[in-house]
Amino acid sequence: MQARPLRIALHIGSLRRAAWSRRIAEELIGVSPPALQLQPVPIGELPLYNADLETDTPPPAWTAYRDQVAGSDALLFVTPEYNRSMPGALKNAIDVASRPYGKNVYNGKPAAIVSLSTGPLGGVAANHDVRRSLVTLNAASMAHPEMFLSQVNKLFEGPDGAGALNPGTREFLAKFLAAFDTWARRFVC
Repeated sequence: MQARPLRIALHIGSLRRAAWSRRIAEELIGVSPPALQLQPVPIGELPLYNADLETDTPPPAWTAYRDQVAGSDALLFVTPEYNRSMPGALKNAIDVASRPYGKNVYNGKPAAIVSLSTGPLGGVAANHDVRRSLVTLNAASMAHPEMFLSQVNKLFEGPDGAGALNPGTREFLAKFLAAFDTWARRFVC
């Protein structure tokens, strides 16, 4: 019997339309095996988390986000690094997901993190900050393989990086997703 496809809540840490993290997320969707259904979850319209808004009628964007994540089997984060950490929009999404107390929609879900930067370190600090938040929220982050994409602007063809992703990186992303599929199924199936 073939295992059912897993619904993956894909978080893109940058809000910029032409962001490198968005391009990598699109590549991940393109190389994803049929066993994984990567579904981007919008985070840009989430009001900043404020417990005063946590009433019987929280902001509709919070409810929509929480419902989409709750209906997923696993979490995938693709994030740039801003000032040696994750972007504020991604941290806000994590905060929204974790509240109200006792209703954390990340609880028990398997997760994986892809970080990137145009510099030499591949967003390692952002990756570990996301991982640290997920540990607190009882989401099981895949430990290996880790994915740090350094000099991401040079991984795409063309002088301005507007072309296709190089084949070696596409293969690397596909292998990462295969490992994530195995990891996630430990928790889901």
